[in-house]
Amino acid sequence: MFQQSINKRKRKVRKGSRVMVGFTLPVVILYSLFFLVPLLMGFYYSLTNWNGISKTYKIVGFSNYVKVIMNPRFLNAIWFNARYMVLLVILVTVVSLVIAMALNRTKLCSTLFRSIYFVPAILSLVTVALIWNELFYRVIPVIGQQLGIEWLSTSLLGNPKTAIYAILAVNLWQGCSIPTVLFIAGLQSVPMELYEAATVDGAGRWARFKNITVPFLIPVINMVIITQVKAGLTVFDYIKAMTDGGPGHATEAIGLLVYKYSMQENKYSQSVAVAMILFVIVGMISLITLRITGDKQVEGD
Repeated sequence: MFQQSINKRKRKVRKGSRVMVGFTLPVVILYSLFFLVPLLMGFYYSLTNWNGISKTYKIVGFSNYVKVIMNPRFLNAIWFNARYMVLLVILVTVVSLVIAMALNRTKLCSTLFRSIYFVPAILSLVTVALIWNELFYRVIPVIGQQLGIEWLSTSLLGNPKTAIYAILAVNLWQGCSIPTVLFIAGLQSVPMELYEAATVDGAGRWARFKNITVPFLIPVINMVIITQVKAGLTVFDYIKAMTDGGPGHATEAIGLLVYKYSMQENKYSQSVAVAMILFVIVGMISLITLRITGDKQVEGD
C-alpha cells in the first residue's frame, strides 16, 4: 500500500514535469531562434571579412576587433555614448523619482496627471525626434532671438558642443514616462507605518527618504538604471532622425556606427564586431549595477 502511494506520487511528479516542460519549450525555442542563434551567427561573421553582399568570404580571426578598436571613429563613438549614458541615467532617475513623488502626493486629479505624464511613452521615437527636430530648427532659434539669448538663437543641433544635450533633452522628455510609473508603484509599496514610526522618532524628510524610501525603491532603481544604461549605449533613432551623426561626427553613437558600417560602407563584419563589443559592455555594466545595489535591497512583507 505504501509502495503504491509512492509510485502514484512519482507519476504525478513526472506528469507535472512534462506539463512544465510543455509550457517552457515554446519560450526556449523562440529565445534560441531570435537571440542565441543570431548572437552566435553574429560572432561568427565578426571573425570573417564578409562585406554583407559577396557570396565568398574567409576567416580573419579577431582582426576586425583590432581594426574597430584602433579606429578613431569608434573611440569617438564610445566617448559620446559614455557621456550620453551617464547623463541619461542620472537625469532620468532623478527627474522620474521627483515626478513620481509629486504625483504620489497629489490626490486631486491624480489619475489625469499620471496619464498626461505617460503620453510620451506611447509615441514613436522617430516621430518624437522629427517633431523636436523642427522645433530646434524653426521655433527655438526664433524664441532665442526674441529674448536676446545668443546661444539659443541658432539650432542647438547644428553646434557640435550642444547637439548632444539637445538629443538628450528629447530623450529625457520621452524617457521619463515609464520610469515614473515604476517609481509610483514602488512608492506605494512602502509601508506607511515606517514613515509614522520614523516621524515619531524625530526623523526629518531627508532621513525618512534616505533610510526608508530609497531602500524599498532599490529594485525599481536597478531596473531604471539598467534600462537607461541600455538606452544610452544603444541610442539610435533620435540621432538618426535629428543629426545623422553630425555635425562633424559629434553625435555619431555606436548604434549609428553599426548602421553606417553595414548599410553604407559595406563593412558588415566590422559592424557586427562593434555590435558584439557593445553587447559585452552593456552586459558588464548591468552586472556591476546589480552587484553594487543588490545587497542594499529591502523586501516588504
